[in-house]
This record gives sequence, C-alpha cells and structure tokens, in this order.
Amino acid sequence: MNNNKKWIAAFLIPATLIFIFVYAFSIGVLVVTSFTDWSIGSKINFVGLKNYIELFKNADFIKSLINTIIWILLQSTVHVGIGVIFAIILSRKKWYFKFARTAFMIPNIISSAALGLLFLCIFNPQFGAVNNLIRALGFTDFSQNWFMDPKTSFFTVTITWLPFAAVVAILVLAEMAAISEDVYEAAKVDGATEFQIIRLITLPLLRNIIGTATILSATSMLQKLDIIMMTTSGGPGNKTLNLPMFIYQTALKENNFSLANTGGVYLIILGLISVGLISKIYKTGESY
Repeated sequence: MNNNKKWIAAFLIPATLIFIFVYAFSIGVLVVTSFTDWSIGSKINFVGLKNYIELFKNADFIKSLINTIIWILLQSTVHVGIGVIFAIILSRKKWYFKFARTAFMIPNIISSAALGLLFLCIFNPQFGAVNNLIRALGFTDFSQNWFMDPKTSFFTVTITWLPFAAVVAILVLAEMAAISEDVYEAAKVDGATEFQIIRLITLPLLRNIIGTATILSATSMLQKLDIIMMTTSGGPGNKTLNLPMFIYQTALKENNFSLANTGGVYLIILGLISVGLISKIYKTGESY
C-alpha cells in the first residue's frame, strides 16, 4: 500500500507543479493585474474595480460578450446536434462509412489558420466557390462579400466552426461502440422501431458523452482567435468580435494590459458558468 502511495505521489507531484507554475500562477497574475492600471512603459497603479465597471461601458466589449455567448449556444446545440446525427448515421456502417468518416475528419487535421484561409477562398466575392455556384444557378450578376458585409459576416464566420463537429461525431461513435448489441436485440424483439431505439435507448445511454462533447464544443468558443483573425479580425466594425479577439486588440493594439486582463477574468467566469450549466443539464458523471 505504501509503495502505491509513493508511485501515486511520483506521478502527481510533477503534474501539480506544472499546473501551479504554468496555469495557477498565470491566472493569479491575470486576476491581480485586472485591479490595476497597467500598460507597457507605465507605472502599475491599483485602481480597484474600475476596470470591471469600465468594460461594461465599452460597446466593443459588450458586443464581443454577446457574440461569444451566442456562439457558445450555437456550438452547444447546432454544432453538437450535427455531430450526434452524423455519428448515428455512420454507426449503421453502410458502404459510405469509411469515406464519410475520413472526409468529415479532414478539416480537423488542417490548422485553424489554414482553414481560415481556405474559407476566405471559398467565400471570395470574385472567384469563390459559393458565389460561382450561385452565378451558375442563373444569378449572373451576383457578387457578395460574405465576410465583410455586416448582414452576412456573423453567419459566415459561424459556418467556419461547423467542420469541427467531426470531433463530436468521433466521440459519440466511440461511445456507441461500447453499447451492447443485446440491448438493441431485446428492443427489436419487443417491437421497438428504429426511431424508438434511438430516442429511448441510444440517446439516453449517450448522455454522458454528449454532455462532455457539449462542454468541449462550448469552451472551444472561448479560445477562437485564429480563424476570426484570418477572416474578419472582428469586423466589419465589431460584428464578429468575440472575447478572445477583444482581449488581443485591447492588449497588443491599444497597450492596455490591465483592461485586457479584466476581459480575461470575465472570459474565465463565462467558461466556468458554461461548464457548470452544461454539466447540470446533462448530469455528466452521474450513473444512468
């Protein structure tokens, strides 16, 4: 027993130290500096809650917060829903199974920056595939700048997240493989239809993994910077501005690190709230 405790400690201590110095210390600095007036080249002064109050008077921050919350909701519903539906379809293992699974995963192999450039080409107003397809359908004079038009920019950026639904599909497929075939056979013997089996057996048994996938999808929206930077940089205006992009612009473009760090604290709080709510809704970690 003592030997086991030594091995446990041997594995836990390095990980704990890394967490303390890399994450905990950084978060501590983030929180402390959010109560100061700090920019490169100036003296650091304690200002209390001034930054927290000031941010809610900042139109760009409010817009970035709203956009981030909307994207979290869309990721948690539409994004996860597409992944789950795709997993259920692929679980039938028809002739297209291997091809569809591979094709669906390809965007996740490409870096986010490269994917952003790819979408810039797809939605290019002159030679993009989307505009060319619409012109081929008879709208010969059609020309739409999807990323830079305030009416379409938010929708277009949202589409760039959809390929990552493949991660949800793979997670759900792995969990479905662990469900015993005897459960399905018993349901069929009792006269259950295919839809009833999915609704009453498959989905309830997938609750934990769907909850986990929802948490991963929702929290991924708290990290999205590269694709937005490559496509719209938060524009036009602040139509596609999210919290990470707001923090980046405030820190590196405006040299206001204290205000940016305050935005970082709000980002952490939003993440904790999102994880807590999703865990409660799906009752993740609880037995069936």
